[in-house]
Amino acid sequence: MKLSVVIPAYNEEDSIGETLHTLHAKLVEEGIDHEIVVTNDNSKDGTLARLQALAQEIPTLQYYTNAGPNGFGYAVRYGLERYSGDCVAVMMADLSDDPADLVRYYRTMVGGGYDCVFGSRWGKGGRVIDYPAHKKLLNRVANAIVKTLFRLKYNDCTNAFKLYSRHTMEGLKPFLSPHFNLTLELPLKAIVRGYSYAVVPNSWTNRKYGESKLKIKEMGSRYFFIMMYCLIEKHFSRGDFRKKQAQ
Repeated sequence: MKLSVVIPAYNEEDSIGETLHTLHAKLVEEGIDHEIVVTNDNSKDGTLARLQALAQEIPTLQYYTNAGPNGFGYAVRYGLERYSGDCVAVMMADLSDDPADLVRYYRTMVGGGYDCVFGSRWGKGGRVIDYPAHKKLLNRVANAIVKTLFRLKYNDCTNAFKLYSRHTMEGLKPFLSPHFNLTLELPLKAIVRGYSYAVVPNSWTNRKYGESKLKIKEMGSRYFFIMMYCLIEKHFSRGDFRKKQAQ
């Protein structure tokens, strides 16, 4: 089963090389058929030049430039329209996500036949390194609200780093979120629409270079919108969007 990894990149000149080399080396070591799809989100620094050079070094790398509209969600969606694998993971360009965790996601999906594999940084076996205190507080509050409203045991919906089978990703369309709220839209739609998922522990490490693109003050209403959209679908769509079960 071919694995695609979609990575949005905006002004990641300093980190993208280490991220892609580390990821590629791990997937080759594990013998996983894969492609790495990077969306350069109209970066203003040398990200594009780095990608051009890296494509000569990493045979499984493909990159595109999203001329616009721009934003995290648009960049991820750009990649999700262009990958070729049987399953697809969304990872960050700053090496905050561990390629070893991606291998665990992939093995879990293949071995268990799941539609999705989600990580949890906050349960047994999960860990975070240098996580900003104010972001941690907001993260836990937001995930607690999601857990309560949707009656979930899963506690890390807002993290982008997840793996979806191709048929699941197709079943989540059309995508609505242009920004970081896409990280909430994808798993909530998958859960509401009846796709199966496994949860495995994963880790998160704060970036070494550059700055986070997430602007918390700008995102509250957008996260609320997508949460309410999925909640309305859950209770009022009468199952119109649910996964078609095999007969």
